[in-house]
Amino acid sequence: MSIWGKVVGGVAGFAIGGPLGALLGVAAGHAADAWASQPPAPPGPDGQPDQTRSMAFTIGVIVLGAKMAKADGVVDRAEIDAFKRVFQIPAEEARNVGRIFDLAKRDSAGFEPYARQLAGMFRDRPTVLEDLLGCLFHIASADARLHPAELAFLADVARIFGISEATFEGIRRIHGGAACGYEDPLDDPYAVLGVARTASDAEIKLAWRQALRDNHPDTVMAQGLPAEFVDVATSKTAALNAAYDKIQSQRASAPAGPHQ
Repeated sequence: MSIWGKVVGGVAGFAIGGPLGALLGVAAGHAADAWASQPPAPPGPDGQPDQTRSMAFTIGVIVLGAKMAKADGVVDRAEIDAFKRVFQIPAEEARNVGRIFDLAKRDSAGFEPYARQLAGMFRDRPTVLEDLLGCLFHIASADARLHPAELAFLADVARIFGISEATFEGIRRIHGGAACGYEDPLDDPYAVLGVARTASDAEIKLAWRQALRDNHPDTVMAQGLPAEFVDVATSKTAALNAAYDKIQSQRASAPAGPHQ
């Protein structure tokens, strides 16, 4: 069964708990009996089932995407299409996922409780939170513009996630691109890698290698993210490689300096 079958079947709500689970309980409260009959999922390395983490990530993007749609008061068609592309939603599940999206959009609670729950669940896996923020940037910038209210929303989510300003800037460039005012996101490759221009060659190489390890598709899957979101990490990896190559090229053509 795909991640979507589990989500719309209501299993996610009872497995995740908290505000995310409560919202899903409204969407699929009838599934309580079905959940009670399910065998427990095997625990991950930290004792929490990876299946639960995977569903939490999925539902988190749906809920925060819905809350973000309220930020500028307009749900653009391009954003909806981007939402579907990011999720790779099967046609037969689109209606059910749409129900969760609409419930989250109408929910009177702010986005903060949901963001805090996700931050707690993935506090030991910061790359997961960065990829979740990347998904939101991708959706928000799908119409080639990013409303100031959407950018403020994304910045607030980043703060709750504990994402640094430097890392936020890199995510903004990689996933926001032209919509964020960057004609070329790589015009500052150092920002993409999240390193200072004064960093040594060794420091930059170390940061690049660590970022590649954190965002490798196999690592993403091992962290409990659903396969539907591996493309986000793949595009991020391509941007990291391009940024590193550009820095190498710039430094090779520059006069010898203190970067060795």
